Amino acid sequence: MKRPAVKRPAAGRRAADTAEAWHPVAWQTQSLLLAYPDEQLLRHAPLARRAAAALPAPAGRPLDRFLDHLARTPLPELAADYVATFDHRKRCCPYLTYYAHGDTRRRGVALLRLKQTYAAAGLRPPDDELPDHLAVVLEFAATGDPAAGRRLLLEHRAGLEVLRLALRDERSAWADVLESVSATLPPLAGDERGAVAALAAQGPPEEQVGLDPYAPPQPAPHPSGGRR
Repeated sequence: MKRPAVKRPAAGRRAADTAEAWHPVAWQTQSLLLAYPDEQLLRHAPLARRAAAALPAPAGRPLDRFLDHLARTPLPELAADYVATFDHRKRCCPYLTYYAHGDTRRRGVALLRLKQTYAAAGLRPPDDELPDHLAVVLEFAATGDPAAGRRLLLEHRAGLEVLRLALRDERSAWADVLESVSATLPPLAGDERGAVAALAAQGPPEEQVGLDPYAPPQPAPHPSGGRR
């Protein structure tokens, strides 16, 4: 997305709707590191390292661990791992509305609402990616409207946690990036823990009609580096 001036939360908003001053830096770095691994990502790694160093430890240290992995792993191996993780494992789906709505008509409505939220902040998601990809949501939170972006992340908190736990179970390096995302959000409340447990046990809703063109993307090659 193009980077406009970041809007600040209006005075008097509830604390749950506001973002800390360091949150946009964290979200922009996390968004970068969730992109398909390519030469551009490697070029930006030193900048990501400096950004991680400026963050509070719960958000910065997991990013440092991922950057260590990035530095010691050959790019073709990183790319293959990315595709195997996010394209071939449904439980590691990076598309947030999928966790809430699964293969149902409601997902199309949720995707449209996301586009409208971005448009209200003067942004348009990339043409080659759906608006609910976690990296896109994080980029919006970082460069568009931090308060609105935070609300989106909280709205999809159960899906985020299921993705984090799935990546951890897979021993994926990207689990550290999700740990960092979680560090920008409040601790889970009791009802949220229940929602995470239910989603992990039951999976998202199922309904195989009425979704085109909003069905979860099929695995596809990333010849030009995927999301930009």
